Amino acid sequence: MADFLLEIGLEEVPARMIAGAEAELGKRVGDLLRRERLVGAEGKVATYSTPRRLAVLAEGVLAKQADTEEQLTGPSWKVAFKDGAPTAAAQAFAKKAGIAVADLKKVETPKGEYVGATVKRAGRTATEILAAELPKEVLAIYWAKNMYWRAGKPERFVRPVRWVVAMLDSSVVPLEIAGIAAGNASRGHRVLYGEKPVEIDVAKNYVEALRADGVVADVTERRQMIRKALDAATRTVAGARWREDAALLETVVHLTEWPTVVLGGFEPEYLELPEEVLVTVMRDHQKYFAVEDASGKLAPHFLAVLNTQADEEGAAIIRHGNARVLRARFKDARFFWDVDQKTPLAERVESLKHVTFQKELGSYAWKTEQNLAVANALATTLGGAEVAFDEAALFKAVELAKTDLTTELVKEFTELQGVIGGLYARAQGLGERVALAIYEQYTPASIEEEIPVSVEGQLLGLADRIQTIVAMFGIGNAPTGSKDPFALRRAANAIVKILAESGLPLTLGDLLNAPSPGDSPKAQVKEFFRERLHFYLKDVRGFAYDVVNAVLAANADDVRDAIARAEALTAVRGSDDFVAVSAAFKRIKNILRQAEEKGYQPAQPKLGQAALEAIDLWQRTKELAPQVDKLREQRAYGEALALIATLRPTVDTFFDKVMVLDPDEKVRGAHLALIDEVLRNFSGIADFSEIVTA
Repeated sequence: MADFLLEIGLEEVPARMIAGAEAELGKRVGDLLRRERLVGAEGKVATYSTPRRLAVLAEGVLAKQADTEEQLTGPSWKVAFKDGAPTAAAQAFAKKAGIAVADLKKVETPKGEYVGATVKRAGRTATEILAAELPKEVLAIYWAKNMYWRAGKPERFVRPVRWVVAMLDSSVVPLEIAGIAAGNASRGHRVLYGEKPVEIDVAKNYVEALRADGVVADVTERRQMIRKALDAATRTVAGARWREDAALLETVVHLTEWPTVVLGGFEPEYLELPEEVLVTVMRDHQKYFAVEDASGKLAPHFLAVLNTQADEEGAAIIRHGNARVLRARFKDARFFWDVDQKTPLAERVESLKHVTFQKELGSYAWKTEQNLAVANALATTLGGAEVAFDEAALFKAVELAKTDLTTELVKEFTELQGVIGGLYARAQGLGERVALAIYEQYTPASIEEEIPVSVEGQLLGLADRIQTIVAMFGIGNAPTGSKDPFALRRAANAIVKILAESGLPLTLGDLLNAPSPGDSPKAQVKEFFRERLHFYLKDVRGFAYDVVNAVLAANADDVRDAIARAEALTAVRGSDDFVAVSAAFKRIKNILRQAEEKGYQPAQPKLGQAALEAIDLWQRTKELAPQVDKLREQRAYGEALALIATLRPTVDTFFDKVMVLDPDEKVRGAHLALIDEVLRNFSGIADFSEIVTA
C-alpha cells in the first residue's frame, strides 16, 4: 500500500473560504478512493490548508484495484440457441461480455433457462484512475465566488492554480489541473524563503518538508501555535489576558502559514470610548486581539498575528506601524462619536426618509412604520399573557431602532449597526430598556449566539425580522437554493431561536398574522418557517430526523410545544410497545391510502357485524382518546405517549385477526372508519407513521 498526496497551489485564497474548501476536497478525494476500491474502510484521509494551498494525504492506497468477477445474464436459452447452434442473439451477448460463444453457460432462473457468462475484469491502477478522475473532482469544488484566469479556457476556480503536487509514495501521478502538470515540487513561505521550490521526496513527508521552509500546513497545529503565542505575549503584561474570540482566531489561522504574535499598545485615553467600538476597530478592521485586565475590562494593548518571523528590531518596527494605524482609527472613532452626539436619535427619525431599505419597498422611514405596526400587534397578542414588559419603551425602541444608520460612526463601522444606536440611546438618557432593546435588536446574528436578554429586545427583533421576511416574500425575493441575498434564512433562524428560548407565549402563526398581509404569499412563508423549524430541531437541538418529521407533521406552529413533543417522543421511541404502535400507524396510513386509490369509502363505524377484534379496538380507542386529549391539553406528552403505547396488544390482535379490506362493503367501510378514527385520535402529538421502526 502507498500514501497518496495531492496539493493544489494557489494565489492567496480569502480566509473565509478555506475551511469549507479543505473539507470538501478531503471528502471528494476520500469518496473517489473508496468508490474506485483503492482504499478499505480503514483508509485514513488527512487534509491541510494555508492561504496558498489545499492538500490531502491519504494512507493505505492500493497500487491497483482488485480484479473482479461478474455474472451476467443474457437472452433465454431458446432464443440464443436453435438446434444447438448459436443465434445472432448469442453472438451479440458473447461480444458484449467479451468472451467466446463457446464459454456461454446455461443458467437456471425463476423465469426459466437463460444464457449466462462469467466476466473477469482486470483492476485499473491507482495512477490511471487518479490521473483521469482527480482533476474533475478538484475543479468541481464549490466556491462562493469563482474566476476565469486563462483566456479561452473553461475552468473556473477561486484563484489561479500555480502548482500541483500529486504523488503515490515517491512517484509522481501524471495528472494535469487547469493546464498545470503535477510534480513533486511545492512552494515554501513566500516572505521567509521566497518562491524556491520545496521538493517532496515521499508523500508521507509532506508536512515536515513544508515546515522546513516556513509553512505549517496543519490547521490544528497552526491554531495551537497562535494560541500559545498569544498567551506568551500577553504574559509580558502583569495581570492581563487576551480576550477570547473564536471567529477572529479562525480568521488569522487561515491568513497565515507561519504565525507569530506581537504585543502593541495605545494611549489609555481611548478607553473612554465604548469597548464595543474599540474591539470592533481592532477585530474587524485590523484583525487584532483585544487585551483585558484581571477584572475583564479592556486594557490599552492589542495583539497582532503576523505571517512571518521577525527579529527584535523588525518586531519593534511592525509594532510601531500597527499602533500608528490603530491610533488613527481610534481618533476617527472618537471624532465620529463626538459629532454624532450633536444630533440626538429622536431628531434623526426624519432623516430615515432618505435612507433606502429596499428599492421596491421604500425607505427606512417606511420600514420603521411597518415595524411599529407589527410591534403593536405583537404587544396586543401578549396583552392577556403574564409577560412583563414596558410597552412604551418597546415602541420608542422600535421608532429609534434604525436611526443610527444616519450616524457617522455606523457609516464608518457598519458592523456596529444597532450597537451604536443602543449606546447613543443610553448616553442620551432615553432609558435603559429603550437602549438595551435597540442594542440587542440584531441578536442572535447566528444560531450559536444568545437571544436578547430583554423582552423589549426580543419583541423588537421579532417584529423587525418578520416584517422583512413577509415583505420580501411579497415582492418575490424569497431565498432560492443556495442564494439568499437578503439573509432571510438567518432572520428566520433567529425568530425560531427566540421563540424557542424565550418565555414569550407567541407562535409562528402569531408572527405571520402581525404584519399587514398585502400581497404576501402566506402559505409560502409558512412553509419557509416550517423548514427553518425543521433545521432548528434537527441540526441545532439534535433530534432524530424521523422524530422531527413526526412532530412537525402534527403541528409546526408552536416552537416550544414542538420541542416538548420531540423530547417526549425521543424518550419513548425505543420501547417495544411504541415501536409496534408506530409500525401499526404506518400500516393504517398505507391501508387508507390504498382504499382511497381503489375508491373505497369509510362508513359510519357500525360494528355490529364486524369481527370481535374490531369491536375491541373501537372500545379501547373510545376509552383512551379522552384521556390522551386531556394529557395533551396539559402538555403531559410523556404520559400521553405512554398511554398510546398501551394500544399495542389490541392493535396487534386486530391486524392479526381482521381483514380490513373485507369483500363485504359494509364491513370494509366500518373497518376503514375505525382505523381512520384511531389515526385521528392519536396523531395530535406526532404522526407516528413517520417513525422509522426497522
